[in-house]
Amino acid sequence: MRICNITIAIATGFFCLIWLSPALAADVAKIGTVDIQRIMSTSEQGKAAKAQIKKQSDQMTVALKQKGAEIEALKNQLERESMVMGKEKREEKEREFRIKLNDLKTLEKRYRGELQAMEKKLAGAMRKAVFKLVEDIGKKEGYLLIMNNFNIMYAPTSIDITDQIIKMLNAQYKK
Repeated sequence: MRICNITIAIATGFFCLIWLSPALAADVAKIGTVDIQRIMSTSEQGKAAKAQIKKQSDQMTVALKQKGAEIEALKNQLERESMVMGKEKREEKEREFRIKLNDLKTLEKRYRGELQAMEKKLAGAMRKAVFKLVEDIGKKEGYLLIMNNFNIMYAPTSIDITDQIIKMLNAQYKK
């Protein structure tokens, strides 16, 4: 009777191991991280966006410097001629100077807004493309979770898929 119970217990144990082994040997959840900042700075699309923003910024800077030089010349002329001008003429020149100075400040503010809008538009388009690629990779390769590594304190480099995203984004951009 004892041998029968031991045999049944061993058989039950083997049965449980065989039955539970697939559950115990299941794949580990696949998790990935992405460095959005690195994608923005090293991908072809990111470099092109930066170059476009820099070109626009440089053009605006030249225009502002030119306007600034005109105002400086007007200021110098006003200082030189203020002693020999009549009161009405001096007030008119001072008013003209203040108007041009305000125009310069307004232009500078407008340019800053245009640059911010351009950056937002280009970054938004790029972010949208990156998110689409991340979603495609996640579905295709069976990732449980892909996170932006901005707030991650530690993650092994083996789960970083940033380089894969950059390669795909570059291929997509060249088309």
